[in-house]
Amino acid sequence: MPQQGQGFGHGTRRRWCMQAAGWVAALASPRAAAVSPLLDEAPAPIVWPSLSTVEGRTLPPAHWQGVPTIVVFWATWCGFCRRHNAHVDQLYRNVDAGRLRVLGVALDSDAALVRRYLRQTGYGFPTVADGTALRRRFTERRVIPMTCTLGADGRLRQAIPGEMSESDVLALARLALPPR
Repeated sequence: MPQQGQGFGHGTRRRWCMQAAGWVAALASPRAAAVSPLLDEAPAPIVWPSLSTVEGRTLPPAHWQGVPTIVVFWATWCGFCRRHNAHVDQLYRNVDAGRLRVLGVALDSDAALVRRYLRQTGYGFPTVADGTALRRRFTERRVIPMTCTLGADGRLRQAIPGEMSESDVLALARLALPPR
């Protein structure tokens, strides 16, 4: 039988749990955006395909041109996403769509399931399903929720992993402000 601190004994488990709690607290803090700072050198603009929302609306590539955008990658089975998306929906409903676009990208492949989920939760932001290929245009990271911000020039500015607080999500409205 391993001694305390060897293998996955009591001491190691406690240490690991304390570290994990620290990581969760760090991600949940108002400084969560610091996990993924603004990119100094923005990559090439995102090349948008024509998208079909789960409600049947077509969003052509031109829809995204010249307007800052928030893209949130999520899944119907993710509890963190559910809480996070409630804040995203609040942002969507309170900011003029002509000044800031919001797009949900469900990683679920069943559009009918995603549509039912959106109706159940009352989320109104446009959402596409089966966003695995779309996610690769933004980031290779698999964390969900993953919130990506794009400038009006279509370039990725930030990829923020994990659930964000209400105030942090609502602060993304600053992207709708004209540059100084």
